[in-house]
Amino acid sequence: MVAQGTDAAFPSRSDVDRLLTEPGGPFEMHSIGIGPTSARVYKSTPLHLGAVFERGQSWPDREYLVYDSERLTFDRHRQMVRRLARELLESYGVKKGDRIAIAMRNLPEWSVAFWAAVTIGAIAVPLNAWWTGAELSYGIDDCGARVVILDAERYSRLRTFIPKNKISATIVARGTEITPEVRTFASIVDRNDDAEADWPSAVEIDPDDPATIFYTSGTTGRAKGALSSHRAVCTFLSNVSIARARTVLREGATLQQLSQMSAGQSTALLAVPLFHVIGCYAHLVSAMASGGKIVLMYKWDANQALELVEREKVNSFTGVPTIVLQALASAQQSGRDLSSLQAIGFSGAPAPPELPSQIGNALPRSIPGNGYGLTESSGLISAVWGRDYLSHPGSVGYPLPGVDVKVVDPESGQTVATGQIGEIWVRSAGVIQGYWNNPEASAAAITDGWLKTGDLGRLDADGFLYIVDRTKDIIIRGGENVYSIEIENSLLSHPQVLEAAVIGLPHPELGEEIAAVVQVRSNASTTEEDLISYALENLARFKVPSKIHIRRQPLPRNAAGKVLKGELRDDLSSSK
Repeated sequence: MVAQGTDAAFPSRSDVDRLLTEPGGPFEMHSIGIGPTSARVYKSTPLHLGAVFERGQSWPDREYLVYDSERLTFDRHRQMVRRLARELLESYGVKKGDRIAIAMRNLPEWSVAFWAAVTIGAIAVPLNAWWTGAELSYGIDDCGARVVILDAERYSRLRTFIPKNKISATIVARGTEITPEVRTFASIVDRNDDAEADWPSAVEIDPDDPATIFYTSGTTGRAKGALSSHRAVCTFLSNVSIARARTVLREGATLQQLSQMSAGQSTALLAVPLFHVIGCYAHLVSAMASGGKIVLMYKWDANQALELVEREKVNSFTGVPTIVLQALASAQQSGRDLSSLQAIGFSGAPAPPELPSQIGNALPRSIPGNGYGLTESSGLISAVWGRDYLSHPGSVGYPLPGVDVKVVDPESGQTVATGQIGEIWVRSAGVIQGYWNNPEASAAAITDGWLKTGDLGRLDADGFLYIVDRTKDIIIRGGENVYSIEIENSLLSHPQVLEAAVIGLPHPELGEEIAAVVQVRSNASTTEEDLISYALENLARFKVPSKIHIRRQPLPRNAAGKVLKGELRDDLSSSK
């Protein structure tokens, strides 16, 4: 819970960062060369994911993964990873740099496949479990996967495409079919032989060796494979840790108290897909490094989530703002004991400014937090928790110590003045090495080590970052730039609105007109006219939508939680 008192009574943000990163501090930093550029990195960051996996073996008897009634300790998980790793090396000839595609929902086997791949120097390629067979086939072919590990449902979608892909093996989790070309996951990892003898000879892994390929959401055109190094993924671990440490020290704790707080086991509810960087890096990898427990959800259900929080004494829960709002609505009616829940974070989509106070009202023991990152930045760029978030509720935090952020004019590339809106550029050890097999897209996205995020934002005088819009989502109405997030936040402040998406539609005179699609509560009686009147009270007239489509079902989203505005735009255009 956020401590009471004036901000002046607590260490300043700059003092906290200095204390954490100075020589001898827990997050001491130094500069290194990475390719043609340089970056500040934490000295304590593991060099590669193999070292992270070994760190996880410090707690053999702790539970690592919980899925329904299944409970996997770190030791049992280690045995399964070792057996699969040996099979990949010895039976299928997987070599360092080969790609291992993983296509399944949130199952324990996902984790085993991931760790088996990255600890032998292969590149783990998580594929979107929502994709069709044709889309999965594209991902496998694009990355040139040597082996595909998938669950039975994904196999049923993909099986007719598999002969077209040049792969050495197909391994199916929770399936029964065994052919010369297809193995079951269980037949590999559930043997009764000596697990210690199964560990293959060590593979030399360099921090800058590639570790993962995550495909971007692909809301327009073909998805691109973002290639991250071991250093980038491990840097994310330190960024998560220092973001938490900042919060604790800002509340007045000492470094000694911080160390004591980190000693116990934390339990996190995984409500987002593992094939997204939030699920993989922020949960799976972070728990391995800290000895934490992850409670897996096969798919999101607010009532089930609260049941798991109560049953497993969950400490933290992170998701896109929509599912956080759904959880809060259920929490007010559930009557469940949610006192274990200490932190609720959200990222992946814009959060309404009212969300921190809503969390405080519904779950006063929980600290709200927000973060900003991209697949292309290998996760966190900025973060904010507790008192800093309550004092800057519209922000996505202030940049982490190892991340350089600047806001530039998209036309000139020049840095804009404080408070001015421009495109957000980022430089850090977490920036991807590029897009797999796509040098043109890589060159367009990264210049001299700076990643062009495609997001519009501003930095305030306190150094807090605010996201205004995606560059492609700006609406130009009669020559005026209109930012959709501002309008969406205004509509979300209406008590009967659950979700809002604002888009531009072609207009013969204005160029574009503003339209909105909102999901209202099931018992809502509000009308389009009511919402337009409400918007007029809070927005300049030129920003008010000319039409608002009301629906009671959730807005369409991709697996990363982003609203599919193109789909909404097509629906509204066809209904005109």
